[in-house]
Amino acid sequence: MRIYLQTRPNANTIPRFYHLALQEDLLEGWTLVKETGYQGSKGKVSTQHFGNQDDALQAMLQIRDAQIKRGYQVVFVQGQTRPE
Repeated sequence: MRIYLQTRPNANTIPRFYHLALQEDLLEGWTLVKETGYQGSKGKVSTQHFGNQDDALQAMLQIRDAQIKRGYQVVFVQGQTRPE
């Protein structure tokens, strides 16, 4: 699953982005990849490991909600929250 957020562009500042990606790893866990920075430039990347998908998804959604409160808007969401 991926979520991409961005601040509103205006004439005085470059928009910022926040990209969250949830990936299953090879050790039967899940990795939450976070990338943040200014639009059009290389962002800062960090990762966080979780033992199960539910915990990883919950952390992802909490980060999304916190960024929305800071003024970011969800631009797109890709993937499913649960495998079928």
